[in-house]
This record gives sequence, C-alpha cells and structure tokens, in this order.
Amino acid sequence: MKFFDRAKIDDPIFALSVHGTVGVWGTLSTGFFATEELSIGAEWGLPGLFYGGGLEQLGVQILGVAASGAYAFVVSFIILKVMDKVMGGIRVSEEEEIIGLDLSEHGSYGYPENIPLPHEEQAK
Repeated sequence: MKFFDRAKIDDPIFALSVHGTVGVWGTLSTGFFATEELSIGAEWGLPGLFYGGGLEQLGVQILGVAASGAYAFVVSFIILKVMDKVMGGIRVSEEEEIIGLDLSEHGSYGYPENIPLPHEEQAK
C-alpha cells in the first residue's frame, strides 16, 4: 500500500483499498456491462457502454460514485471535527502510537501471542 503511505492516508485495516476500490469498480462496471435485458427487467436504466447504451448509463454511475464519495467525505469531516472539539483532540501521542493503543489505553496486550517472553528479550 505504498500509494496510501505516499498520500499520507491512514488506512491500517485497508478498508478504503478493499471496500472503496471494489465498490467503485462494481458501480462503474454497471455502466460498462449492463445488458438490455437488465434495464428492461428493472424498468429503468439503460444498457451499458459495451451493450449499445452509450455513455449515459456510465455517466449516471460516475455521478453516483462522485456523490457517494462527496457525501462520505463531508459527513466524516463534520463528525471528526465535532469529535475533535468535544474531546479536545482525536490524536494520540507518538509515544502511545509506538507502544500501541491496546497497552496505552487499555493496559493490556490485544494480541498476547506477541508479548515478548523474558528469555526472548535477553537474547536481543
């Protein structure tokens, strides 16, 4: 995920790269691959670009992706700004990041199998 690192996007569980990318592709692919039978059966929409529908259905799908992205960005921005003001900040210190939030916030390890044993620390 070098792109996210370069863009300074914090996506530790790869939610954007997994769900966002696939969601965008799934939405856009309707604009490319929707068949005439699908649009007739649904009684709305047009065939996709590759099935003689031209660019209209693809344009609708692009508009949907843009609107969904804009909505998610604006709502997330507002929620995070409110949280920042109410809680006095939503970031943890660099030290807490290094230690890990399981230990710094909760006082225990989230993954006990990763706890170094005393004899392992001495070997270092």
